[in-house]
Amino acid sequence: MSHTSLLHALKDYLQIAVGTLVAACGVALFSNPARLTGGGVTGIGTIIYYTLGIDPGVSMLCINIPLFLLGMRFFGSRYGLKVFVGAVALSLWTTLIGNLTGYRGVLDYSDSTNVLISAVCYGVLMGGGIGIVMRAGSNTGGTDILAQIVAKYTPFNLGSIEFCMNACVVLAGSFFFGIRNAIFAFIAMYISGQMISYVVVKWGTSLAKTAYIFSNDRIPDISRRVIKELHHGGTLFKGYGIYTSKERNMLMVVVPNHQLHLLEKIVQEADPKAFMFISEAFQVLGNGFTPLRPQG
Repeated sequence: MSHTSLLHALKDYLQIAVGTLVAACGVALFSNPARLTGGGVTGIGTIIYYTLGIDPGVSMLCINIPLFLLGMRFFGSRYGLKVFVGAVALSLWTTLIGNLTGYRGVLDYSDSTNVLISAVCYGVLMGGGIGIVMRAGSNTGGTDILAQIVAKYTPFNLGSIEFCMNACVVLAGSFFFGIRNAIFAFIAMYISGQMISYVVVKWGTSLAKTAYIFSNDRIPDISRRVIKELHHGGTLFKGYGIYTSKERNMLMVVVPNHQLHLLEKIVQEADPKAFMFISEAFQVLGNGFTPLRPQG
């Protein structure tokens, strides 16, 4: 393994450690003390804790290991070391934090308002933590593995299967903790899903803009200034305007957000009649931006 690959691997495992710690705080400090079954293995762990007295982290680990092996059986190397580390780390962090706090949480749960607050906090922490783990190319295992197996052999989409499985856990929790807690758990599930989407899709990715610049004869000047003043390259395209039937030149440039106003100034000064539109660059990898990750 090269030095660069080793650094990337260490960064990934650090993200997994941090992400699972954040998620475990949601479980040990909020959902478990408030008796909220937020779906998945964590929700099952809460039910087992209050019915059999088994530590949630321990029960989560006992459930996750067979599910991980099942995932290995159906998907092979897709469920490798990172996924195993993610599943185990979440259980260990939950047990550690729970034992340090006695699973008493940080709020007075005789007040229903605090139970709702716990649902919100759990959703934010669990979703944010899992999102961080997923950005490292891992996950925390659990019922997601079962959902992927079911999706592989049925016409149902993965999202619907995962929701149904999580809903079953929440509804099971309603028999033990009441319908009010089940409603709060559904709220926590929604917030968690939104946080996962935000962290995985948006967090740290919308840092650049793609600008498409159309100009009849000033593209060479604009290109030179982009290279000289912004220290970025671009790509030149040639086409025809469908209204004028004349040849048009288009320059595509990707710039960090903080340089966008400088690019606009360059275009305006070079050709006040130019046409430019700008879109978000979801994730920019390569020279001048985030380095491409080595494969393997």
